[in-house]
Amino acid sequence: MAFTITSEVGVAQAELPSAHSAAVHIGGGCLADGPVGQVGLEIEAHCYDPADPWRRPGWDELTDIIAGVPALPGGSNVTVEPGGAVELSGPPLSGPVAAINAMTADRAVLRTAFAQAGLGLALLGVDPLRPARRVNPGPRYRAMEQFFAASGTAAAGAAMMTSTASVQVNLDAGPRDGWADRVRLAHALGPTMIAIAANSPLLGGEFTGWRSTRQRVWGQLDSARCGPVLGASGDDPASDWARYALRAPVMLVNGAETVPVTDWVPFADWADGRVLLGGRRPTQADLDYHLTTLFPPVRPRRWLEIRYLDSVPEYVWPAVVFTLVTLLDDPAAADIAAGATEPVATAWDAAARAGLADRRLYAAANRCVQAAAERAPQELREPMQQLMRSVAEGRCPADDFADRAVTYGIAPAVAQLARGEL
Repeated sequence: MAFTITSEVGVAQAELPSAHSAAVHIGGGCLADGPVGQVGLEIEAHCYDPADPWRRPGWDELTDIIAGVPALPGGSNVTVEPGGAVELSGPPLSGPVAAINAMTADRAVLRTAFAQAGLGLALLGVDPLRPARRVNPGPRYRAMEQFFAASGTAAAGAAMMTSTASVQVNLDAGPRDGWADRVRLAHALGPTMIAIAANSPLLGGEFTGWRSTRQRVWGQLDSARCGPVLGASGDDPASDWARYALRAPVMLVNGAETVPVTDWVPFADWADGRVLLGGRRPTQADLDYHLTTLFPPVRPRRWLEIRYLDSVPEYVWPAVVFTLVTLLDDPAAADIAAGATEPVATAWDAAARAGLADRRLYAAANRCVQAAAERAPQELREPMQQLMRSVAEGRCPADDFADRAVTYGIAPAVAQLARGEL
C-alpha cells in the first residue's frame, strides 16, 4: 500500500464489547486530518505469454521473475494478484507528477524483467481472453472463493479476483472541515472518470456490451460490500463509513487459519454477541481485517483510496491520474468538477455500459478533462492533449481495444499489448 496504518498489539487483541465500540474505532480512524498533496499509485497489469496468450503463467513462474527484479527506482512494491496480475504499489509522493514519474520508471524496469523472461504485462481493465482461474495460493484468496460460492456470487467473485485490474489512486483525506465535500466529490467523479477510463469491453473471449466490464463485475457483487459508502447527505463521512462497515457481512475470520463465513453475518451482529464466530466476539484486529475485505469505489483508510478506474494503457494512464488528482486537490478545479459532475454523480451503470456515448457523461468528461489540462505541467501536456482529443471524440480506451480485437482477433490483440505494441 502507498500509506500505512499502525496499531498497538494489546489493544488489537482485546474483544470488542459492542457494535457501538466498533463504530467509535472505525469512525475515529478512517480519515486523517491534514493538508492535501501526497499521491500514491497502484497499477495492476495482466501477465501473458505473447507466444501463447491463452496460457496463464503460474505462481512459481511469476514469483521467480519478481525475485530477480532489481531495486525499483521509484520505490514500488511488487505483488501478485489472485489471478496472476502483477501489481506495482508506489509510496506516497508529493503531488501527481512525482508519483507518475516514479511509477513510470518502476513500470519500465518491471516490463523489462518480464520481457527477458518471455512474458508481457498488459494494461486492461479485465482479462478479455482467459477463463477465471486463481494462481495465488494465499489462504485469504482461497477462503474468499468459498465465501463468494456460499453467497451465490461465485462467478462474479472469481472474475473480480482473477480477471480484473485497476489503476488505484491514494490521496490525503485533507483538512477535517473539508472532509464531507472532498468525499462527496470523490464519489461524484466516479461515473465520469469510469466513462473516461473504461478499458474492458470483453470478458471470456466475448464482447459484453459494457465499456467497463470491470465495473459491471464489481456491480454484480453484494452492494453491502462493494457499493458506494456515501450516505444520504454525505455530511459525515466517518459515520457513513462506520455504518457501512458494521452492516457489511463478515467475509473471513482470520486466525491460525483464514476461515470463510458462509452465513450472512453483519459485523454489528458479531460485535454485539448476537452471533459468535469461532466461539467468540471479534477483537479490534478482527475489525481491522474486516475493513480490508470491504471494496467500495472510494474506501477511507485514513487517506482516500480511489478504486474505480480500469487499468488503462501506457499512453493514457498518466493523464487519467493527473486529471483525477487535479480535480480533487486543486480547489478551483474541484469547484468546476463538482458542478460538471452533479447531473451524473450516481450514473455508475450508465458510465460502465455506455461510457462517453451517454451525452451527460460526455459533457461532464469534456469539462473535467479541460479543467485538468489547463493546469497540466509541460511534461504532461502531450498525454493530456491526447486525452482531451479522445474525450472530445467520445472515445475511451475500450473503443481502441475493441477496434484492435475486431481487426486482429482477440488473442492476437492481447499478444500485441503484451509485447508493448500500442
